[in-house]
Amino acid sequence: MSSTPAPLVVAIIGGGPAGLMAAETLVGRGVSVDVYEAMPSVGRKFLMAGKGGLNITHSEPAAAFCTRYGARQDDLRPLLDAFGPTAVREWARGLGVDTFIGSSGRVFPTEMKAAPLLRAWLKRLRTAGVRFHMRHRWCGWTHSKEGGTRLDYSTPAGMRHCAAEAVVLALGGGSWARLGSDGRWFAHLAQAGVALAPLRPANCGFDVGWSRHLGERFAGQPIKPVGASFVNSAGFQQQRQGEFVLTASGVEGSLIYALSASLRDEIEAGGSATLKLDLLPTHELTDVVRELARPRGARSLASHLQSRLRLKGAKVALLRECVSAEVFDDPERLAAAIKCLPLRLIAPRPLDEAISTAGGVRFEALDEHLMLIDLPGVFCAGEMLDWEAPTGGYLLTACLASGRAAGLGTLAWLNDSCRRSAAPTDSPTEPPAGQPHALRPSLAT
Repeated sequence: MSSTPAPLVVAIIGGGPAGLMAAETLVGRGVSVDVYEAMPSVGRKFLMAGKGGLNITHSEPAAAFCTRYGARQDDLRPLLDAFGPTAVREWARGLGVDTFIGSSGRVFPTEMKAAPLLRAWLKRLRTAGVRFHMRHRWCGWTHSKEGGTRLDYSTPAGMRHCAAEAVVLALGGGSWARLGSDGRWFAHLAQAGVALAPLRPANCGFDVGWSRHLGERFAGQPIKPVGASFVNSAGFQQQRQGEFVLTASGVEGSLIYALSASLRDEIEAGGSATLKLDLLPTHELTDVVRELARPRGARSLASHLQSRLRLKGAKVALLRECVSAEVFDDPERLAAAIKCLPLRLIAPRPLDEAISTAGGVRFEALDEHLMLIDLPGVFCAGEMLDWEAPTGGYLLTACLASGRAAGLGTLAWLNDSCRRSAAPTDSPTEPPAGQPHALRPSLAT
């Protein structure tokens, strides 16, 4: 009498977008899915990212979209081709969350919040049978290359050991440790011999080394509108316009984040990076010179700058911080400084403060299905992979796309394992030409 085989167990470690998407891809296809999360609830960084308006993806053409992933765009392109911005919007719509395209091309939920989407997503996953285990911190494993892994978790009730036929690691990067993305996984994978790139801050602020006056009095003040340009040691130039914020030690904000990868790399290579700022991007240099050369009578220079150029407050403080007093006595030199103010950055802010992380599991250590080549049955997804991208929906889209790819890869590997185990030991595992494999019914897609 035949019986239905028990479903195979897949452990997904990490309850962020990549892990949840892997779970969604696997559940309902004859796979028993367990999600383990170190924090008391899943999706904490996802919720924080959506606090000011969840930027879910970007509407720009696919070719331009892929370039945002820099050196790893070729590795991510197949994943994004399979699940890109359009698919992300359709997926959200399937959860009852409509989206719209903002003026910048960024895509947002109509309610602008992450919580409704996460609630609908978790409801769908639980209804489908995904089991969630909170406060389970992964702290080691015993892996068998023949298949099967024993996973060790630290829980409030003590150590717990769980077995799984396959594992998806979706543990995030190394920033915002208080939300669960603390990078502790790095040591476990390094010990296992996995090829890793060091974790580095991405989409981060930078230290400048302000005077006490500027750091204390103007921290938190925005600089806007402002243009920024940067030329690295190889001669590659980048230009942006937007805004940033002064901090007690330096600068942060969207304009800085957009250039942060190049600035960070330049500091690592040469010890500092110089950003050129245009404090009046809507003015031509000749206009600034003309206005500064006008007689100011008894007015102070500060009043003159404000009345003639509307230059005041934090912008003037930044100007005084970066140029000598003699420059303020020469209209032409002062105008040149206003239009091209050199700002020397000396260090990126610490990893835990960064919005995202560069570095992680190298793609060279993975096969095309995101499985670790030296650890069969172990897949990786999300920000723990060695890629980075600017803010603007690129981070979340790649996390979702890689989670889906890891889920599909896990399914394919389990199917292949079933083929091998079902084959007679004295005959080849491949069927005769023209005949399909006899897949395990519970894993058929």
